[in-house]
Amino acid sequence: MFETLKPLPPDAILGIMTLFRGDPHPGKIDLSVGVYQDEQGRTPVLASVKTAEKAILEKQDSKTYVAIAGNAGFNRGVEEILYGKDHPALKGGRVSTVQTPGGSGGLSIAGHLVARARPGARIYVSDPTWPNHQPLLKGAGLQLDTYPYYDYAKHRVDFEPMLARLGKANAGELVLIHGCCHNPCGADLSKEQWEALTQLCERRGLVPFIDIAYQGLAEGLDEDAFGVRLMAARLPEVVVVTSCSKNLGLYRERVGAASVVSATAEAAKLAAANAANVARGIYSMPPDHGAAIVSYILADTKLRAQWIKELEEMRGRLNGLRTLLVDKLAARKTSMDFSFIAKERGMFSFLGITKEQVIRLREEFHVYMVESSRVNIAGINHGNVDRVADSIAAVLK
Repeated sequence: MFETLKPLPPDAILGIMTLFRGDPHPGKIDLSVGVYQDEQGRTPVLASVKTAEKAILEKQDSKTYVAIAGNAGFNRGVEEILYGKDHPALKGGRVSTVQTPGGSGGLSIAGHLVARARPGARIYVSDPTWPNHQPLLKGAGLQLDTYPYYDYAKHRVDFEPMLARLGKANAGELVLIHGCCHNPCGADLSKEQWEALTQLCERRGLVPFIDIAYQGLAEGLDEDAFGVRLMAARLPEVVVVTSCSKNLGLYRERVGAASVVSATAEAAKLAAANAANVARGIYSMPPDHGAAIVSYILADTKLRAQWIKELEEMRGRLNGLRTLLVDKLAARKTSMDFSFIAKERGMFSFLGITKEQVIRLREEFHVYMVESSRVNIAGINHGNVDRVADSIAAVLK
């Protein structure tokens, strides 16, 4: 049977990680892997998570299944974070949410649900976008198309061409939008752009499909949910997928959710039943541990406040590193202006250098990044930022 399988091209990021591990240089720097890192280069377990985890393990008396839709407390907590406690869609019973195995699981469940409701539905994804969007959504049965998003020359959202392309989309088609901290470019929509995009969706009858995997890491929990809340208030249908990997550091626990805003409360019940049925046919029951941690934190006033403080520290570190890197590069009077990096948000940005320069960084200076020049800002720290800046300046000469 398996002799028919064909070799696959190597994954770009995994390939860079392999090269990094094989480099014996003691001062090598990894700016490729897409996880948050602290000043010591670790991806820590948050103190709030440790406390919740300990309490859960002490009280837990069974490992039986949770419900197909997942932990009810988790689902309610996620809805309040996404939409705000008093959002009209929540109050009107128009929101249905299922817990999923990470944000990827959420994308898969939401994609299959859309394909069940409208077989062969077309979804427009940004150019560029997170590479795993395509296989997850295509595998769910959706037809993929793209819209322009990032102006590589001007290092900003290419908004007018974006609107022009989506202005030709047909009613009932979907638009995948990054809720904040765009992966991989770091350039986010402004409030005015969210407003204009919402108006376009209203006029054209388009359905937003929002992936918000980094809520709280751009400007704040509420600020980062601006687009989700605006669209959920103004449009009859919105799909929202979220993840707790980044803002709670629960990467390996695979904690996410797929949430659907429906036109009516009755339609929301149908969406909930069908989403659970889709999940039943893919993985049957969701994992418990990570969602139980999130539910515990969100339900405990003290732990919730501690988590929000820890999230603020992560966000402050990322934004501070952006400014620090820009200042270091400016001090070296490089031929390129890197000030755009301080204006972008989240973990990622494109440096805008050539593939050849990226390879030189790796081979001559032991600084590793994806060959598109996408860097993980969290891989920088006060101990290596000067060498990163020196290396970039050297390859630009």
